[in-house]
Amino acid sequence: MTPYIDIQNLTKSFGDRLILDDISLSIAQGQRIGIVAKNGTGKSTLLRIIEGKEPYDEGKITLKRDLTLGFLEQSPSFDDDEMVLDACFNHEGKEEQILKAKQILTQLRLGNFDRHMGELSGGERKRVALANVLITQPDILILDEPTNHLDIEMIEWLERYLSHGNKTLLMVTHDRFFLDRVCNVIIEIDNAKIYNYRGNYAYYLEKRQERIDNTRAEIERANNLYRRELEWMRRMPQARATKARYREKAFYELEQKAKQKIEERQIRLKSKNVYIGNKIFEAQYVSKSFNNGQTVVLKDFYYNFARFEKMGLIGNNGAGKSSFVKLLLGEIKPDAGKFDIGDTVRFGYFSQDEMKTNPEQKVIDVIKNIAEYIDFGGGRHITASQLLQHFLFTPEQQHNYVYKLSGGERRKLHLCTVLMRNPNFLVLDEPTNDLDIQTLQVLEEYLADFPGCVIIVSHDRYFMDKVVDHLLVFKGGGVIKDFPGNYTQYREWIDNTETTDSDNTKKDAKTKPKTKTKTQERRLTYKEKRELEQLEREIELLEQEKSKAEEALSSGNISIEEITQLSKRLPILNEELDEKSTRWLELSCI
Repeated sequence: MTPYIDIQNLTKSFGDRLILDDISLSIAQGQRIGIVAKNGTGKSTLLRIIEGKEPYDEGKITLKRDLTLGFLEQSPSFDDDEMVLDACFNHEGKEEQILKAKQILTQLRLGNFDRHMGELSGGERKRVALANVLITQPDILILDEPTNHLDIEMIEWLERYLSHGNKTLLMVTHDRFFLDRVCNVIIEIDNAKIYNYRGNYAYYLEKRQERIDNTRAEIERANNLYRRELEWMRRMPQARATKARYREKAFYELEQKAKQKIEERQIRLKSKNVYIGNKIFEAQYVSKSFNNGQTVVLKDFYYNFARFEKMGLIGNNGAGKSSFVKLLLGEIKPDAGKFDIGDTVRFGYFSQDEMKTNPEQKVIDVIKNIAEYIDFGGGRHITASQLLQHFLFTPEQQHNYVYKLSGGERRKLHLCTVLMRNPNFLVLDEPTNDLDIQTLQVLEEYLADFPGCVIIVSHDRYFMDKVVDHLLVFKGGGVIKDFPGNYTQYREWIDNTETTDSDNTKKDAKTKPKTKTKTQERRLTYKEKRELEQLEREIELLEQEKSKAEEALSSGNISIEEITQLSKRLPILNEELDEKSTRWLELSCI
């Protein structure tokens, strides 16, 4: 079968920097290919070359006749005066295509079709561009970071959409769950070469490690042989025989092999010099809304943040996650309530906004302007250069100018500027956007060892699973659920709850008679009777405790410390009473 796209001996350089070195690749119908590589090593460049938007030095690219391409760029451009529906679908009077466009736009939460593109945020414009690509149903979808600016619900919808049918796909993404669930081929770009793995992301990880182990063994063998050959070269007289000259040539080839380097795992950065007190922050019945009260973000929200806590914020776009962060940091003011923050807290904020720096500066100077080194305690420290190298900036890249960096490299540099300030409370708003997988792995390890507090806003489920120990789930309208666990555990809990509810509904629908007689009424089980009795005892005790707390608070005879403790305890008592009273009512009505 003729491949959709055939690439032979492709080479691409930027100045003296080799990006792609004599690579060959074929893309067949039905292949869903994910490209992985470090930032700045040619992922987006390869996509743009295939699309015809970027020239190349050597090689040949052959596209199947009449092949249609759908291309999603990282930063798409639109006419600001166009309306959303026109921008994502060049209407030709085909009603069924307009209907498809509206359905996809609704799934991506772009339901107001009459807005002008100039009114949309950068994330919304990216979603319009994604809708445009999906609507046109091309032979091959070429997607550059399709999950950026999508919330988790949208990403899971897109996973299902792309996995369905015989779609052909070539994409760059850092979302490892997405790669694992959508792709059947992974291509890795490493040192300007490509490596092809016919499987999903989990298969790629396994086979990549095998390749690295084999390469490391070959280099070790070459080193051993090189040492023997070097000794021979030193002993040989200047006038060498013909046979010796052949061996001399082989020696230089062996020398090149022996000097190859395998990227070694970074040392772990464990600081013992980060101190944070017992008091972190307390959100004291905070309320916040926008648009004259139409958009509610927080409503009487109370939370006491614990020491060393690693919290994830998830929820649909617009539910209030970023607003919560800005309220915590004091960038916006609450309508009611307040955040009481401990005196020892030093925030480090990694925002979604573009880093503000002089593009003519060198990378290393950007970091050195903040600090020359971070003191890790115990006589250990890390220099600005070492921090950059830890986050995969080579010594050569460190002396590059900022304007030469790719979008992902600038994002990575922004992260290093935050960490170099040595904060004890990290607030990371969408840290995974535009960062490559290798950098994400380094960041995950850094956060696992981080001896302070962390709040993360992210749609990257894999990243959240690796880092956070519980979630705040923003459901919109000021409703926030506190869940003790990571994203996968939360998802399993949701699925189990929905399955149980669905099974109970089906069972009730099947067995419930149209009319009930007294003998047919359901009775409490033994276990439910015991639960009802236990609830009655617990409710009585809680009510007694609540009554005493309220009396003490109104007495005026207790200390400030007791007032603080009781003020914290009361909302917890009320919540427990509500929960247990609701369950008691359910059982008592059976």
